[in-house]
Amino acid sequence: MKGLKIVFLLGAVLIGLVSFRTNSVTHYPTLEVLSSADTLKKDAESGLVDAPNLMMIKAQCTACHSSKLILQHRFTRAGWLDRIRWMQKYHKLWDLGESEKVVLDYLETYYSPVSMYDKNTFRRAPMKEVKWYKLEQ
Repeated sequence: MKGLKIVFLLGAVLIGLVSFRTNSVTHYPTLEVLSSADTLKKDAESGLVDAPNLMMIKAQCTACHSSKLILQHRFTRAGWLDRIRWMQKYHKLWDLGESEKVVLDYLETYYSPVSMYDKNTFRRAPMKEVKWYKLEQ
């Protein structure tokens, strides 16, 4: 019986998280908080910022994985380079050659932790003064 309660509770929590995530809307309190990267034109197919080198990014990056992997991360130029090297080492990504600079320029410009087009990060600020408590069984 106790196991059934736990399964039911976990199911309810998962349903709640999914419905919260799909129904949630991000509200920005002021225009200053509004990310200007969100105001840039996006490619309808990939969701990436529509910029002059977008076709190069789509050819080099989305040939193997979804553009969502780019959209959900924010790395510095060095961080993006580390990701590229990791993919080359473990996932057989080809040598990007001269196009590597173009790819890194695009990723740094539009998908860095704080880019010239995005003064805010997409992640919330770390929680401060968290008070943990023990759940009763």
